[in-house]
Amino acid sequence: MINENQVISGWGRNSYAKVNIFEPLREEQIREKIIHSRKRSLITRGLGRSYGDSAQLDKETVIFLKNFNGVNIDKNNNEIIAQGGVSFDEILSIIIPQGYFLPVSPGTRYVTVGGAIAADVHGKNHHKDGTFGKNVKRLLLMDGKGELLELSKNDESEENRAKFWATVGGMGMTGVILEATFSLIPISCSFISVDTSRHENLDGLMDKMIESDKSHRYSVAWVDSLNKNFRGVLTCGNHAHEKLLPIKLKSKALQYDIKSLGKTPNLIPGGLLNQLTVKAFNEAWYRKSPKLKEGELQSIGKYFYPLDGIKDWNLIYGKQGFIQYQFVIPDMASYMVRYTLEVLRKLPASCFLTVLKRFGNVNPSPLSFPIPGWTLAIDIPANTPNLYEELNKLDAKIVSEGGRIYLAKDSRQSSETFSKSYPRLMEWLKIKETLDPKNIFMSDCFKRLLY
Repeated sequence: MINENQVISGWGRNSYAKVNIFEPLREEQIREKIIHSRKRSLITRGLGRSYGDSAQLDKETVIFLKNFNGVNIDKNNNEIIAQGGVSFDEILSIIIPQGYFLPVSPGTRYVTVGGAIAADVHGKNHHKDGTFGKNVKRLLLMDGKGELLELSKNDESEENRAKFWATVGGMGMTGVILEATFSLIPISCSFISVDTSRHENLDGLMDKMIESDKSHRYSVAWVDSLNKNFRGVLTCGNHAHEKLLPIKLKSKALQYDIKSLGKTPNLIPGGLLNQLTVKAFNEAWYRKSPKLKEGELQSIGKYFYPLDGIKDWNLIYGKQGFIQYQFVIPDMASYMVRYTLEVLRKLPASCFLTVLKRFGNVNPSPLSFPIPGWTLAIDIPANTPNLYEELNKLDAKIVSEGGRIYLAKDSRQSSETFSKSYPRLMEWLKIKETLDPKNIFMSDCFKRLLY
């Protein structure tokens, strides 16, 4: 099935493309599409939650795998076999009642398995469990020749291992991910034991985050980007044990029930998103958080996916959309967190979704984003004056300090920034050429970064 001339964009709604949408029912249909495609004409798209232009290809064909959504749990090995088009939301509804959780999850459950592998997504537990790709054991890939490859990170063949890791974090450029086998985390209940602490300045917040790495599997901080001291709120968590649940929650021990909070709120509509309204929001958010609260039981939805409860929350930024600027810098360059916040506050940029996390060790993927250190993600209205010029300057400083920009969030970094910050790019390009010799798989993002 093909729907022609459909207009799509990333979650940031700052770049649009007119595409033909292809929704195959069988593998053979994908193979035929690949074989008869011309150069730079295909990209696979999940649920459209990458923020920039990485899952779109203007005037070409986008593959939706919504019909490839099967799952099979292997309880003997605590693993799941899932097709590329199944969403994390669908998987969670199956695995949580059976006593499992995802090994890694980003801040939304509306991503597909294929998209999670392609972007090598990370979550609040990178310092403990790495990226999603690190927890993938095997995948089925339809490459640019229409050949079906079974790839494993433990394959005896060095060439196949290289193809596996080039696909993990490869942003869909190596082929169509049809299926994956990945590990699951056994849990005894679906609640998280959360410790919340409020910090009056950035230094105190970052010190506490380093300390919390040792005792908590999950950790994330919200930063008040308009406050002169960049105060923040840290929430750290571990999976709670069923024995610790109060009697009233025993019957809900393995319940997966995320309630919607409604549509995009009118509190800060796009036309009123400015320094005054954001400052008021930030003040309310900071004050509502406890100065210190330990062992609070929170549902998986509340802790992992707070924004999912608000339908189409990205519309809050208005017609021009927003940029999510996410970078990582090594520990030795931690000053860049404060420096970036100061640059954007002086701009001024009306940022109220500002998230700070810690990263652990790298994996073997040439294009995987995380390196040990700090990652800051900031949502910025796209119509902020002089925004692109300032971000270009920040890019240069981040790269000079050994950092990089996250491809799944990016819609504007230069090819020069990309090539300097991902030093294994040439290695990856050689593997892509092997998997996709006609260069069929492409995106607007990689056109910008490579050509």
